[in-house]
Amino acid sequence: MKKMIGLISVILGFAAISSAQDIRFNFDADANFASFRTYKWVQMPGGVQLDELITRQLTAALDDGLKAKGLSKVHGDTADLYIGYEAAISQERQVDLYGTGGFGMGPRWGGGMVTATTSTLTIGSISLDMYEVASKHLVWRGTATKTVDANAKPDKRQKNISTGVSKLLKNYPPKKK
Repeated sequence: MKKMIGLISVILGFAAISSAQDIRFNFDADANFASFRTYKWVQMPGGVQLDELITRQLTAALDDGLKAKGLSKVHGDTADLYIGYEAAISQERQVDLYGTGGFGMGPRWGGGMVTATTSTLTIGSISLDMYEVASKHLVWRGTATKTVDANAKPDKRQKNISTGVSKLLKNYPPKKK
């Protein structure tokens, strides 16, 4: 019984990890991030076109996050940074195994039955790029990836966007060692 509880705990732990957002970032170590005070949104070529509602929700969450990091949005040509994002959607197959009985020690599972089911997961990602206007060089890039629930209610989608943006911008500005 203790082994079964331990196995269930491990499976639930993996489920929690797999549903979390995966965040990655990179930056130009020579860039002077303290000098960046303003930004302007720019269109990025390519990527998936998000619907208008998601675009507004994502842009608003990013604006709030950038403001919290000390950046101000401008509309003219006086920005320190050009910022844009690109969305991507992919599909992955997931295999779930369910076992019944016989989780004993040894080379066999003691005659228990194992059932497998497969499902298709939709994975969404957003890559946020920051270009220094003066040098026209990419100085920071962050990517957030998460399994997308197409049936999620609007408040759950907004929460996922807000949480993802918060985690994405956690490492901006980068800390130099």
